[in-house]
Amino acid sequence: MKVSKVSQRRRLLWSLLLLLLLFSALIIRLAYVQIGKGAELSAKAEDLWRRDIPFAAQRGEILDRNGTALVTNITTPTIWAIPVQVKDPDHTAKTLAGLIGMNEADIKKKITKRSRLERINPGGRKITMELAQEIRDLKLPGIVVAEDNKRYYPYGDLAAHILGFTGAYSQGLTGLEAKHEDKLKGFDGGISYLSDAGGRIMPGSSEKYVEPRDGLNLELTIDKSIQSIMERELDQAMVKYQANGAWSIAMNPKTGEILAMASRPGYSPASYQDFSAETYNRNLPIWMTYEPGSTFKIITLAAALEEDKVDLKNDHFFDGGAVEVGGARLRCWKKGGHGSQTFMEVVQNSCNPGFVALGQKLGKESLFQYIRDFGFGAKTGIDLNGEENGILFKLDKVGPVELATTAFGQGVSVTPIQQVAAVSAAINGGKLFKPHVAKAWINPETGETVEEIEPELVRQVISEETSKQVREALESVVAKGTGRPAFIDGYRVGGKTGTAQKVINGRYSSTEHIVSFIGFAPADDPEIVVYTAVDNPKGIQFGGVVAAPIVQNILEDALHYMNVPPRKDQLAREYKYGETPTVTVPNLVGATVQDLYEDLNMNFMLARSGTGNTVISQAPKPGSRVERGSTIRIYMGEDPEESKHEH
Repeated sequence: MKVSKVSQRRRLLWSLLLLLLLFSALIIRLAYVQIGKGAELSAKAEDLWRRDIPFAAQRGEILDRNGTALVTNITTPTIWAIPVQVKDPDHTAKTLAGLIGMNEADIKKKITKRSRLERINPGGRKITMELAQEIRDLKLPGIVVAEDNKRYYPYGDLAAHILGFTGAYSQGLTGLEAKHEDKLKGFDGGISYLSDAGGRIMPGSSEKYVEPRDGLNLELTIDKSIQSIMERELDQAMVKYQANGAWSIAMNPKTGEILAMASRPGYSPASYQDFSAETYNRNLPIWMTYEPGSTFKIITLAAALEEDKVDLKNDHFFDGGAVEVGGARLRCWKKGGHGSQTFMEVVQNSCNPGFVALGQKLGKESLFQYIRDFGFGAKTGIDLNGEENGILFKLDKVGPVELATTAFGQGVSVTPIQQVAAVSAAINGGKLFKPHVAKAWINPETGETVEEIEPELVRQVISEETSKQVREALESVVAKGTGRPAFIDGYRVGGKTGTAQKVINGRYSSTEHIVSFIGFAPADDPEIVVYTAVDNPKGIQFGGVVAAPIVQNILEDALHYMNVPPRKDQLAREYKYGETPTVTVPNLVGATVQDLYEDLNMNFMLARSGTGNTVISQAPKPGSRVERGSTIRIYMGEDPEESKHEH
C-alpha cells in the first residue's frame, strides 16, 4: 500500500520539528554552560591545572619588656612532591630515602598519590639548609623544596612554662603560643602556576607569587634578667633541698605586670617531646593549689586594720602556746608560746593564736568578705591558660574552728598568683590589679605598636592608710621577726613566711610541707614583690629558713639590676645569738698605726701591705657594708705632709 504524499509531508514536518527542538535544547544548554556555569567550570578546570607551592609565614616573635627576643624563628626548608610531575617514582623514592632517613616504600606511596601536592614527612620536614641545597641540586622531577620555619629559643629553657611551644606544623600547643595563636601565626603565602596533565607549565600562563604575612610580635611584661635570676635560684634550691618542686613569681605591685615567673621541674620547649606532659602542661605558679600557711596572715592583718579591730603597737596579746576553739586545740609553732606581746610582735613572730584572736574580732562574714575582695576563691584572670580557682569554705559551713584556722592560713586552698595579686593589693595602697604577662602587640615590618595592654584595676580593697600599716608591720617581720633571713643590708624589705602541711590522701602529712616566703622592696614604696614556694624540701621545713633566703637573693639582684639605690633609713635588723651583724667600713685613709689600734674597737681584722706609718689606701672602700670581723686590707706609706717637713 502506497503511503500518501500527505502522510509523508506530515512525517517530515514532525521530524523537522523534533530536530528543531533538539537543536534549541542544545543551544540553550550551551548558553547555560557558557554563560550561567562558565565561571564556575573555568574555576574548576583551573583548580585541576593549578599547582601551589606554599611559603610559610613567620610566626610573631615573643620579646621581653626591653625588646630582647625570647622566641624567634629560623628558616627550615620542607620537601614537597607534585605527583603528576614525578617521572621515575622508584628512582626518586630511593634517592630521597637515603637523604632524609625515611622508608623508601613510604616515600613512593606519597609521590604516587592522586593529589596535586604532597608533603614528604616526617623526614622531609624542617631539614637543614645544606640538605635542602643538596636535594635542589639533584633536580628530581616533581620534587620541590619550599621555605618553612621553626621556633628558636635563644635562651634555651628560660621562661618555658610562660612561652609554651609549637607543634610539628608550627601551631601553638601550650603557653602563650596557644593562648595567642590567632595573632602569632600570620598568613601563609606561596607560588601558584598552571600545569598540564604532565606537570608542564601551560603556555600563556605565568607564576603568581603571594607573599606570606608574618604574625604580630608579642612584647611581654617579663624581664629577661629578672627571669634569669629567679630561675638560677630555683635551680639551686632544687639541688640543695632535693625538693619535689619549686615555683616563684615576681610582679610589679603597682601595675600587675609579671616581671618573672618560673616553675620547677622545668623543660625545654625545643625538645618538649623528651618531657612528660605533666611537666610541661602544669605552670605551677597559676595551676598549683594548696594551703598557703602563714603568708595568708597578711590578709587577716589587712582586714583587722581596715576594720579598726586592732592597734598593732598598743594592743597586747598573751600567747600561752595554744588556744582552745570549738573543742579543738590550735597550737603556736613555738612550744610554750611567746607570752605577752603587742600585736606588732604577733605579726613578727607569726603567732597562730594571735591571728585566731584577730579572726574572732572580725567575725566570719567580715573576714571572708575581705578574703574574696582580695581575689581568693576566683581566678585572677591572668592571660595564661591553666589557671585554677582555689577553694574557700562556704560561709554556711564556717564554724568557730574554720574561722580560726582560716585566719592563719589553714583549711583554705589558694594559688601562688592569687597570693601575689592579693599581697600586692595589701601593700600598694589597697588596689587589686589583674596580673598580666602581655604588654604590647607590634607590627614586625614597621615596628609600630598595634595594641598596648594597660594595667587593669579590679577594685580598691583597703585604704592607703591601712596599706601603710601593713607595709610597716611586714617590714618589722623582716627586720625583727621570722623573716630575718630575707633582710638585705641597705634596702627596706617587707615580707612574710609560710609553712603549710601538705594534705595527702585527705590527711595532713606530718613529714611533707610546702614552705614559702613573700617579700617586697622598697618597703615604703614597693617596686617589686616576689613569692617563692618549695615543695617538700628535705630536712629543714620552715619558710623562713628555706624560702626566705631564695627571695632575698632574687630581690637583692633584681633591685641592683633595676637601679634602685640603697638607703640608710632602713629598720635596723635584730641579731640573734650566733648571727654575725653587718657593719659599715670606716675611712682609715690618713690614719697612723697608733690611731688604728686605739680606734678600731676590734670590729675588723687588718691585713697590712707596704711600708710606712700612714694608711694611703684601703679595701673594701669606706662606707662598704660587711660582716663584723671581716678583714680590711690597708696599704701603708709615708704621709705627704710629714715628707714636706723632713725636706
